[in-house]
Amino acid sequence: MNEALLRSLTPSVLTVLVRRGADFAAAEDAVQDALVEALRVWPADPPRDAKGWLVTVAWRKFLDANRSDTARRRREDLVEEEPAPGPAPAVDDTLQLYFLCAHPSLTPSSAVALTLRAVGGLTTRQIARAYLVPEATMAQRISRAKRTVSGVRFDRPGDVATVLRVLYLVFNEGYSGDVDLAAEAIRLTRQLAAAIDHPEVAGLLALMLLHHARRAARTAPDGSLVPLAEQDRSRWDTKSIAEGVEILQAALARDRLGEFQAQAAIAALHADAPTAEETDWVQIVEWYDELARLTDSPVVRLNRAVAVGEADGPRAGLAALAALDASLPRHAAVAAYLHERDGDLATAARLYAEAAHKAPNLAERDHLTRQAARLNARRCR
Repeated sequence: MNEALLRSLTPSVLTVLVRRGADFAAAEDAVQDALVEALRVWPADPPRDAKGWLVTVAWRKFLDANRSDTARRRREDLVEEEPAPGPAPAVDDTLQLYFLCAHPSLTPSSAVALTLRAVGGLTTRQIARAYLVPEATMAQRISRAKRTVSGVRFDRPGDVATVLRVLYLVFNEGYSGDVDLAAEAIRLTRQLAAAIDHPEVAGLLALMLLHHARRAARTAPDGSLVPLAEQDRSRWDTKSIAEGVEILQAALARDRLGEFQAQAAIAALHADAPTAEETDWVQIVEWYDELARLTDSPVVRLNRAVAVGEADGPRAGLAALAALDASLPRHAAVAAYLHERDGDLATAARLYAEAAHKAPNLAERDHLTRQAARLNARRCR
């Protein structure tokens, strides 16, 4: 059984049902039932037209479920309209499904969960394991999201920026449980890039590939974090880097700069440096200036302060940092790093300890705690 094929067909089958008039929640349930039926039947009797088979079975599942509903008149109309079994249309409306799952009425977490279920074809159990929450909790989250978008018509242009942010949220979840969400996000973004010609879609795909290329070098054998400057660059995936750079260059050539293209340009400069010392920090600062202009994000300005510290010296970096709110996430960690580079080990150690206390996850907390301990040991010599 080719589960990858089933997952790739899921969004287009779901969209066919919705376009025929099925409520989104009911259509999604019918598609899941059809997938279960495919897992049972296909090993012994594989269909010639996999998508056509799934559409036919899912539509019949929907009609069967609809017969028990109170809307009998609507059900009779739907039965009269039932298309004859046969090859499914070649048109792929998956793009509309992306927009639906990124509907502005959904919370970011709900949009991500619904995207993984409806577009990615993952089961509720797989999504729950990836997020390390009980399956019942994830089922409720997905059910609420389906109810929210039920009745939304495919009659308005979707917001590409919202779709891209949802996919980036999926990517940043990384890996846990039995689902590699970073790889899943890359797969879905490739699918989106094939469906829509947009430089920011290409920019996001390039950014994902360039970040994912460094994955193997990001952690030590004991699971501890390895900072970018200390990573073994021979472990970086050069094929993914080359593909990411090629996609980025084509997007930038269209002269419609967006935030994901700017972020990808920064990642490409890091990937291009043979060693940390050879990183082109001056150009990275210039790209952060572009990114800050596009987003006006304080997080971008925080990262820019690090780049300024590398390009123009730690005191210049600290001056850039001074203009930012100290309550920003990772502000203390950046300040600690810049103070250490400036030779103020006591302040750096104190700030590393403060940053560890505020760290969003265990791996980062352990890393910052070790940094504080390292500096305190140096001071005691």
